Amino acid sequence: RRSLVTGAEGEKIAAEFLAKMGYRILVRNFRNVLGEIDIIALDGKILVFVEVKARSGDRFGAPQFAVDARKQAKMSRVALAYLSRKQIAPSECRFDVVGIIRNPNGATSIEHLKDAFEGQETGRGC
Repeated sequence: RRSLVTGAEGEKIAAEFLAKMGYRILVRNFRNVLGEIDIIALDGKILVFVEVKARSGDRFGAPQFAVDARKQAKMSRVALAYLSRKQIAPSECRFDVVGIIRNPNGATSIEHLKDAFEGQETGRGC
């Protein structure tokens, strides 16, 4: 069935969408021992950590709302490790979520939530 969207396919769609919006994609699938961040990009001078959620249909609600507190905390920890490694101040970044739905007719819709949540560790930004 061609209506299914895999994680890798969703991430590719999201990266292309963000690039068209003017983001500069720096890293896809950044991993460390703490977890993974799907996309790391620059939106102007702001470093953006992006979680991509892809679904086939919206039967279970919008995919971007599946980024729960546990996932947010994990992303925050991974982001802080990335920032530390690159020596970047946490105030210069944010978290976005991109939700992708491929409907049974093959149409794809994309929802982009800018600044979707605050970092769990710092309470602001990242």
